[in-house]
Amino acid sequence: MELCMENGMTMADYFKIEKLDSITDALKEELIEVWEKSVRSSHHFLSEEDLMYYRSRIMDTYFQAVELYVIRQPNIVAFMGLSDEMVEMLFILPSEKGKGLGSSLLDFAITKKRIRKVDVNEQNTEAYQFYLRQGYKVTGKDYTDADGKPYPIIHLEKQMVIQLSEVLEARN
Repeated sequence: MELCMENGMTMADYFKIEKLDSITDALKEELIEVWEKSVRSSHHFLSEEDLMYYRSRIMDTYFQAVELYVIRQPNIVAFMGLSDEMVEMLFILPSEKGKGLGSSLLDFAITKKRIRKVDVNEQNTEAYQFYLRQGYKVTGKDYTDADGKPYPIIHLEKQMVIQLSEVLEARN
């Protein structure tokens, strides 16, 4: 299923989405800068201590556990981390929000990687509303995050809508 625009392009086609095959120290620093600016603008519920805790986890563990995809203009302005089943992270520079970067990355995850699941902090209402506007539905909730911290996590999934033309094409 592709979300086609009037001209036949998908949202994923509007920005060049690049897979990072290896992560140098310089790339890590650029990614963590995007992450930190994004988190500081949206995760007001985190204490400074928790922010530093997650920063070290991102640098030391999370970046290595996912496939990373970035959008550059020319520096990285947005990135997404994918596991086999879900969007594990999606961060955009605050100055770049509202320009279609997040929608493009999500469309890429769905159309190119067939990944439809995402988790979001319940207190991050901006991101939660963004995913709902993108057509995601709530499938569950955990009252703590994966590290056992008291930050509830909402599980979301986007249902695939298959056009009749796609079914007929698959039969041929």
